[in-house]
Amino acid sequence: MPAPAASFGPVGDTDEQLTYNLADLWEAVSDRVGDREAVVCGERRVTYAQLEDGANRLANHLASVGVGVGDFVGCYLTNGVEYLEALLACFKLRAVPVNINYRYVTDELRHLFTDAGLLAVVCEDQFAPRVAEVADDVPTLVHALVVATGGDAAPVDLATLPGGVDFAEALRSSSPDRPVVAGRGNDDLYVIYTGGTTGLPKGVVWRMEDAFFGCLTGGDPMRLNGPVKSPGEMLERIIDFDFTFYALAPLMHAAAQWVALMWLFSGARVVLHKGPFDPLVVWRTIEAEKVSTTTVVGDAMARPLADAWDEHGPFDVASLFAFSNGGAPLAASTKERLMGYLPDCVFTDGFGSSETGIQGSSRLQPGEAPAGTAVFDSVAEGTKVVDDNWNEVEPGSGVVGRLAHSGHVPLRYHNAPEKTAETFHEVDGVRYVVSGDMATVGADGAVHLLGRGSVSINTGGEKVYPEEVESVLKAHPAVYDVVVVGVPDERWGEQVAAVVRLTPGATEPTLTELAEHCRDHLAGYKVPRRLTVVDAIVRSPAGKADYRWAKVTASG
Repeated sequence: MPAPAASFGPVGDTDEQLTYNLADLWEAVSDRVGDREAVVCGERRVTYAQLEDGANRLANHLASVGVGVGDFVGCYLTNGVEYLEALLACFKLRAVPVNINYRYVTDELRHLFTDAGLLAVVCEDQFAPRVAEVADDVPTLVHALVVATGGDAAPVDLATLPGGVDFAEALRSSSPDRPVVAGRGNDDLYVIYTGGTTGLPKGVVWRMEDAFFGCLTGGDPMRLNGPVKSPGEMLERIIDFDFTFYALAPLMHAAAQWVALMWLFSGARVVLHKGPFDPLVVWRTIEAEKVSTTTVVGDAMARPLADAWDEHGPFDVASLFAFSNGGAPLAASTKERLMGYLPDCVFTDGFGSSETGIQGSSRLQPGEAPAGTAVFDSVAEGTKVVDDNWNEVEPGSGVVGRLAHSGHVPLRYHNAPEKTAETFHEVDGVRYVVSGDMATVGADGAVHLLGRGSVSINTGGEKVYPEEVESVLKAHPAVYDVVVVGVPDERWGEQVAAVVRLTPGATEPTLTELAEHCRDHLAGYKVPRRLTVVDAIVRSPAGKADYRWAKVTASG
């Protein structure tokens, strides 16, 4: 494909030309705060101007090898400045960056590469052999840029990769000038691939304007001022004080990518966690970088942080004024521990998905007690709980319904018309996305999230939502981590089973002991009937439970 046409240039300081295109917004903000530090990752620190320079150089290199409007470019990377350079470079060219889960095995990679029709991929040296393994099955793939990490990865023979080049050399030899691309605007595409709870990875296709409002909070990362009314208002919201966001999860996951971008668009500094999750490193980074706010993904991150504080703390974290959770439930017992260590922090929870964007939140001020792990008193406009006939669930009725979201929603799943038809619905002229999350509505209007219907357990005709049972089990002192699944049962159809990692030093509880603990909080049919103790719970790098693994383990 030829390089992009040159007829629409960067907006520069002309605010009225701004659109909700993510490249437009980034360029306008980076022009205003070029000297500010933008990103810290490991030993590397770059300003807004330096990040813009790298993104321009990468964009010009990609354009020189034929990457253009609508082409998909894989980002097969751990956290690093290169990840953000790749995102921004693609946005500039109206190309589409594709997040690649670095935990995927060969078959999942082959599917994603083929499904996306990748034209190019930016990969770390440690992943280059996997790219070479699947490349012959991906006829669209013509170019690979390899990022040298300086780690233990073996030297890469670039000749084994289609159009293989060294990433750093490609940037050095490319122009730092902004590429000029015709037609950049609100309708350009933003795609996030998700594995979901089951099935092969699938791409969720957003318009950039919808992604800006649905995923990036419309210029309101703290949910204090409401979404902007015009693109130019983003420049008025650039913060004029020191503010640092610490991204703990990998950028390959939607939530980390969204929050990092929303803070960069606000003129803040973003710290990316480098390497495996290490709670002691996290606390020391918060101390050293004077972090303002950070986001964990459920108990898989939060509980080790609490343990590290008990063992190595206290830490000097006076800079931290907000502590957020999203992507997985955070047990009330864990939240209470953290609130004890961070008495001056605001604690927030959020929920959403790759298909819906950010749908709801709850906020606890210092001194308030947590009311539950999945109760949200604030939901996005267009979000409601509906029954099977699309009637809104009456508050306080106890009826379990599905979460439906309208307004800023994706266009479709990429290359998946049947799945698109299952998830996206038009009712009375309004287009909704139904992610599969089940919920009830309290008498006060708060949404009580129960969990994803696809992993619910049907036992004797009763529905059991694993996250509710997991939250109760985590309050038992012997349970450090747990995943609850359904296993086949001749009489009841399915049986509730708990896969448990024990608290270090704890005596293994009996199934009867755990059942008695649960009966004080749960209906009898929700109580686990089977217990499997394991050395470790398998989760994604972002902390989400692997329910497929748990089901196999519990059935063994």
